[in-house]
Amino acid sequence: MAFPFERRLVLDTLHLGHHKPMMHGLLEVDVTRARRLLREHRERTGERLSFTAFVLACLGKAVAAHPEVHALRDWFGRSVLFDDVDVTTIVEVEVEGRPFGLAHLVRAVNRRSQREIHDEIRAVQTAGAGSITRGLRLAARIFLVLPGVARRTIFRFLLRFPRLAKRHTGSVLLTAVGMFGGGAGWGLSAPGIHSLSIVVGGIASRAALEGPASSREVLCLTVSADHDRVDGAPVARFVRDLRARLEAAEGLPGAPQKI
Repeated sequence: MAFPFERRLVLDTLHLGHHKPMMHGLLEVDVTRARRLLREHRERTGERLSFTAFVLACLGKAVAAHPEVHALRDWFGRSVLFDDVDVTTIVEVEVEGRPFGLAHLVRAVNRRSQREIHDEIRAVQTAGAGSITRGLRLAARIFLVLPGVARRTIFRFLLRFPRLAKRHTGSVLLTAVGMFGGGAGWGLSAPGIHSLSIVVGGIASRAALEGPASSREVLCLTVSADHDRVDGAPVARFVRDLRARLEAAEGLPGAPQKI
């Protein structure tokens, strides 16, 4: 079986990020309310809303409230902050008859609703590789035939210009591994070019902390941040904000629009 051509990009990002001093936080987030609201919506309408889109919407607002966690550094070592949060997320599509994790850039997630993000993800899943413009596919093919050292040199040059880097790769990475298996489980993001990454793991059942005997649905979430770019305290405040939004089911039908 031939090595997938597109995997060369993955190898390049692994090579570029292997030296980063990443901080990792493994969290349990109570998403009982969010999961209940999603089930109720499905029972009423027959539509299955994307849980990843819900996480993206909450993530965008939490990052926007703490912009230092997705800052990028320029040639002079200055941290460049952004108003909008662009997140690269992995959407599984079919390419040449086989499943492929397509890196899709969702723009300005902090300004968009869960419904808007859901519609975009579903459109990408439906279109598959067709969601990529012909010009971009051609440019990617040309780029991928270059020697690895040349590709990585171009990447390094691109990453020295924060606004250009954000335009092409986003400033945050989110990947969901929990969709491929049930039960509890965390994942650690592989080394890469993003300084802030979120891994959505499995959902576990936990006993209720108080009240009548019942169970809670707890999301296993991993937050990774580059210690070269941001200190632990700002990341901790960001994580606390993100947890509050997820547990409040912010933005879902029947839940408060903001906390």
